[in-house]
Amino acid sequence: MSAQGEGEGEAGLGPRWRGLCSACRQVFGMPDYERYLAHAARRHPGAPVLTRGEFCAREIERKYGRGGMRCC
Repeated sequence: MSAQGEGEGEAGLGPRWRGLCSACRQVFGMPDYERYLAHAARRHPGAPVLTRGEFCAREIERKYGRGGMRCC
């Protein structure tokens, strides 16, 4: 198998792997920064975007902060 053929297979796996990871994050309720970036670029072009840390902090606050669902 040539090096070019190997590269084509790896390139095809990348989008599939990202899609699988994104689906798993949705199932388990984990924040998906890449999906947020795609949404921000599509719906809010030119607006500042959150850093990964800011995004995760916002999602944690949204999920566990006041007014959110609590276990106790």
